[in-house]
Amino acid sequence: MPRLEDPNVLVGFETSDDAGVYKLSPECALVQTVDFFTPIVDDPFTFGAIAAVNALSDVYAMGGRPITALSILCYPGDGDLDDLEQILKGGISKMHEARCPVLGGHSVKDDEIKFGYAVTGTVHPDRVRANAGARVGDVMLYTKPIGTGVIGTALKRGIADPAHVEAMTASMLELNREACEAMLEFDVHGCTDITGFGLLGHTREMAAASGVSIEIEASRVQYLPGAVEYAAQGAIPGGLLANRDFVSCAVEGEAGDLLYDPQTAGGLLITMPEADAVAFERRYPKAYRIGRVVAKGSKPVILI
Repeated sequence: MPRLEDPNVLVGFETSDDAGVYKLSPECALVQTVDFFTPIVDDPFTFGAIAAVNALSDVYAMGGRPITALSILCYPGDGDLDDLEQILKGGISKMHEARCPVLGGHSVKDDEIKFGYAVTGTVHPDRVRANAGARVGDVMLYTKPIGTGVIGTALKRGIADPAHVEAMTASMLELNREACEAMLEFDVHGCTDITGFGLLGHTREMAAASGVSIEIEASRVQYLPGAVEYAAQGAIPGGLLANRDFVSCAVEGEAGDLLYDPQTAGGLLITMPEADAVAFERRYPKAYRIGRVVAKGSKPVILI
């Protein structure tokens, strides 16, 4: 069913963007998103914090500033209340870091724990950074290493090195706020964050929405410590397999498993002109080049 026509809807679901954007005035638009998931680490406080980072990321990916949040919780009726308290405290800790008040929320009884947030942000209507803006000639940059899905699977199988788990957790706990603030100083054309569909899945969405193809230099992609080794050992999450089944038909060239790895609280995938990219790399050294935008070809994503 098509959406209700409203000229104030600046970004809807049609382009698979990270959040919706609704214009309130010539100077202000709302950015709205919701995200929640099951535990991916053992520590409840850390799980809550990661869930908050993941939900906030969608607002940052649109170039927005989060202003309020509502929690979403599914929890067993006979669940440990101390663990529940830690989940909520973990989430609040990251919302405080983002300067985003939690106004309330909703909970239901469920045998499987799920937690996350609906986040509202603001952005100037003329400064929305959507995934449909990539232009031919743009440089493609990414701001975090990849591998949370594979390392998380290795953790569940009991084969993960604690140091690798620590590095994965630190990456997932890092807000994309600084990356967003840095990129907004430059002429960003397209932006999305890398989450459940993996690097190639979200790259495909950006290419399709922008009417271009995107070349990815696989050798430039950076991975979390241990990710390559665990993938070789067969620690492959179900989401990776689903991503590969769905996206591989849109990819030209052979892709390693990790390029399909589903990410939690991943980084920002950004396109901008060459001159801006050079300056952005100096301004935000965690960003690194992984490819470029080219004219639309037979496939949305091209591996070189």
